Amino acid sequence: MSQENQNTSVNRAKMYQLALFPMNNGATNVYYVLILSYIATFANNILGIAMVFASFMVTGMRIFDAITDPIIGALMDRTNGRFGKFRPFMVIGNVIMAVSVIILYMLTPAIPADMEWARYAAFILLYAIWVIGYTFQTSVTRSGQTVLTNDPKQRPMFTIFNTIGSMAGMGLMQFLAPILRSNVADYDKPEFYAILTPIGIIASVVLTILAIIGIWEKDNSKYFGIGGEKQEKTKISEYIAILKENKPLQRLMVAGAGCKLALSIATNLTVLCMLYGCMMGNYDNLYLPMMIIGYVCSVPFFILTVRTSQKEGQKASLMKYVSVALICYVGVLVLLLLWKQDNPAFNLSIYTGTLFGEGFAININLYTILFILCFGIGYGAYYATADMPIPMVADCSDYETYRSGKYIPGIMGTLFSLVDKLVSSLSATVVGVAVACIGLENLPTAETAYAPGMNWVVIILFCIIPMAAWVATLWAMKGYELSGPRMKEIQAVNAQRKEAIENGASIEEAMETYK
Repeated sequence: MSQENQNTSVNRAKMYQLALFPMNNGATNVYYVLILSYIATFANNILGIAMVFASFMVTGMRIFDAITDPIIGALMDRTNGRFGKFRPFMVIGNVIMAVSVIILYMLTPAIPADMEWARYAAFILLYAIWVIGYTFQTSVTRSGQTVLTNDPKQRPMFTIFNTIGSMAGMGLMQFLAPILRSNVADYDKPEFYAILTPIGIIASVVLTILAIIGIWEKDNSKYFGIGGEKQEKTKISEYIAILKENKPLQRLMVAGAGCKLALSIATNLTVLCMLYGCMMGNYDNLYLPMMIIGYVCSVPFFILTVRTSQKEGQKASLMKYVSVALICYVGVLVLLLLWKQDNPAFNLSIYTGTLFGEGFAININLYTILFILCFGIGYGAYYATADMPIPMVADCSDYETYRSGKYIPGIMGTLFSLVDKLVSSLSATVVGVAVACIGLENLPTAETAYAPGMNWVVIILFCIIPMAAWVATLWAMKGYELSGPRMKEIQAVNAQRKEAIENGASIEEAMETYK
């Protein structure tokens, strides 16, 4: 392929578009924290819903997702109206999530305790409605990248801006939650959710507006695949065949599932309460500092992942830094195996007293220093790669256009999103079952006393399962064919086909002529 043809194949985004559109992921990650981090605790401790039922519902509802995802994906692929293909789904999804979460967290606690059936019914119904809204908006994050840019130098930058948006959404909620817990109410009190919910909704609305501005110009039919408005409609029945033939998407779904499973379990509220509160005995003085350390350590890795992606391709970058996380967590695993409940030398301790208050004193031992090094570097590496599969979905969508001539970013995004949500929701069930195995009837909070066997639950959930997920990611990526050079070839061929179609050729003729 000549250099001239490769240059004409590039659709570049402006810097503000690259920076603003990923805020859509930040907008949905607000609800990721509000729902997936707290829903089981809220249902169990406030609504009085059985712990195992609440945990299984988070996963069981994804059966409903299995139906809604392809339907919404198909609807998106068929949409091309006055307001574009993607913007309507962003607005509708955000409104649905806001309304359902307000009713769930702020109104259902008012249902009398003796009307237990009504609490169960409201929980199931509102959670199902939220799932629909979440699917509407989160699928745009993956599918909308196809119109934003196809430049191999720009697509990796999505990961950085996506993380900034994620921190603006998810990070804000994770930062405020322990502060509210300390100053307003614990996680098992309605007052906690009554304050956190409106803050989250406002943050999500603002991030959604910014994302809409970012994609406004590119949400246009001239950027839709190789056929624009002439694009052939795809039937839902064809989607299974598409998934079967698109080998890169299959492998990316495994890798994305592995990255998401590692992140969702290792950052689960219950797991962190057991680690920093029940085991280490100092949740208030450990959770927030460790979270900040993890975020700070992730900054250099985000820069490294982008540079590696631009030079060697996103596949090489993902494999390299997932490997770093895996190696570092071997150290975390060893340290947790050495933990001793009654021995200060084998417990975490960063400071004592009140931060910025009386009695504050640095109190750090060798065990803590080693834990910070292993955890900080490992967390930084895997947090930087957790959302890396998202821009790679756009590559798989472009590959599908190259392979079949079909532009179906909606179904490509929702197929990936389905696995993403199945895995992230599976974390709640895994945690609930693990806690039940040591005889607890309620999910532990920061104030829960240590129970025998809890250290093994933390070791399995915080280390072993994420490490196994990273091994699966490395295996899947080994056979992933969409390297940097390969994507340049695919973009160039798609550009030639699009030009031929604009000059009067049929999709079939263009596909046959340019290979």
